[in-house]
Amino acid sequence: MDDEPGIRRIVEILLKRLGLQPTLVTNGEECLVAYKQARDAGTPFDLVILDLLIVGGLGGKETITELRKLDPKVRAIVSSGYSDDPILAHPADYGFSAVVPKPYEISTLSEAIRRVLALPAD
Repeated sequence: MDDEPGIRRIVEILLKRLGLQPTLVTNGEECLVAYKQARDAGTPFDLVILDLLIVGGLGGKETITELRKLDPKVRAIVSSGYSDDPILAHPADYGFSAVVPKPYEISTLSEAIRRVLALPAD
């Protein structure tokens, strides 16, 4: 989830290089709809990557709160270009499993995804 089209495109390319099939959304509202649709179709998302700050929509903090109501076992990575937010220092306190800073590097993104997918379901 990212509100910047260029960032979404970069993430899509990186995730496809890692062999993943991303669903791209602009904001938290779209993320919640897509998450529910995938779950209801029997093809739940393995994880979500949420941008912390979204202009004009639900950001990462609000979205993870709503996702956890739908699925307490959701695996989520928070992403941001701003390093001073307490969520980035203590992601688990806010329901996230990992942090990936922007700008994205494939090695950092790949490692975070591997770590999150290796976590046992709560």
